[in-house]
Amino acid sequence: MKDQHRARKRFGQNFLTDESVIHDIARSINPSSKDHLVEIGPGKGALTEALLEYDSQLDVIELDRDLVAMLQERFPKRNSFRIHSGDALSFQYDSLPQAGEKLRVVGNLPYNISTPLIFKLLNQGALIQDMHFMLQLEVVNRLSASPGSKAWGKLGVMAQYQCRVDKLFEVPPTAFSPAPKVQSAIVRLQPRPEQDWSAEQRSRLLRIVQAAFSQRRKTLRNTLRDLVSVQQLEELGISPSARAETLDLQQFLALGQLLDD
Repeated sequence: MKDQHRARKRFGQNFLTDESVIHDIARSINPSSKDHLVEIGPGKGALTEALLEYDSQLDVIELDRDLVAMLQERFPKRNSFRIHSGDALSFQYDSLPQAGEKLRVVGNLPYNISTPLIFKLLNQGALIQDMHFMLQLEVVNRLSASPGSKAWGKLGVMAQYQCRVDKLFEVPPTAFSPAPKVQSAIVRLQPRPEQDWSAEQRSRLLRIVQAAFSQRRKTLRNTLRDLVSVQQLEELGISPSARAETLDLQQFLALGQLLDD
């Protein structure tokens, strides 16, 4: 089959071509035949081919209809493999698992949808066993950041509240065609059990975090003035003159508990 498909900027396409990276990703996921995998943005099927070797149930979601046709031609029809033509941001993931089954999600995500898609999937954490994503290195560093670092912000706080985050390894631009202008990395996200968090608690945390990081150079006294008093900050042992990036997850959670519904 002749490959005439060129990467399209409007889809944020950069196709993974490095065989060693492809196999490193597959080994990091380490699927079993009992797993149900979901690949987002399979592109031309480089990682898809490696994942099919594990005999897992595999669903792939691709927005580019030309690539859907290419995938249908490349991979013969089989019961354990399904191609879905659609947008990963609006896809109904709860339509995929069987009773009691959890999804293992993987993908080389277009950078323009990576953050909203991760938040969408985190909000469906009960459906998901883990996620392995290729992302812009900057995004992975924000996801895995520690308090006190410049990368620590809303994305890291909310992600680490709902899941364990592990940066696995970096991937150079030369691993793609066309080569992106940025460094990439693989990250593993493992949602925490539902009992570890509630929708109400998450909503309160999000309000605090959004306000605290709305103006990073300002102190908590200023950014949280409409939500939390100086006295309440001091009662929690938090300096009103501190900045948001100095607080850890537990301190943000404690501040969230002070809010009214």
